[in-house]
Amino acid sequence: MRLTAYTDYTLRTLMYLAVCGDCPATIGQIAAAYDISEAHLMKVVHQLGVANDVVTQRGRRGGIWLARAPECINLGATVRRTEADLALVPCFEKAGSCVISDNCVLSKVLQEALDAFLAVLDRYTLADLVAPRQALASLLRLPAGSAIRSLV
Repeated sequence: MRLTAYTDYTLRTLMYLAVCGDCPATIGQIAAAYDISEAHLMKVVHQLGVANDVVTQRGRRGGIWLARAPECINLGATVRRTEADLALVPCFEKAGSCVISDNCVLSKVLQEALDAFLAVLDRYTLADLVAPRQALASLLRLPAGSAIRSLV
């Protein structure tokens, strides 16, 4: 299984914002920190806003902030929302697409594996990903002290 770049960018954006705490960030700052495209991040940030994970404000004093505490953003829910296709094999997409589907053990094993993968993600929140705040702030080249503040 491989997650899409969209999901990867979504998780990295959330991590960046969580490390920033209550300091606003911009798409440009996030893109520069991870060396990824601003154009791709614009779509990611828009969808994070639609999902009520972030708040965006345009203008001179604008920026992007987490809308909820990192402890309230579940990784499993985020991955389910951002991955358009979690079907590991074509027979997951539509019933009857395989001649052995009625007695197929492979599809059951693959479904169990997918369920286990998502169950692990369900046990973690954004707060877990950013536990080493100071180290992450340094690696992301955030201003000193920004990782000390946290959302409540």
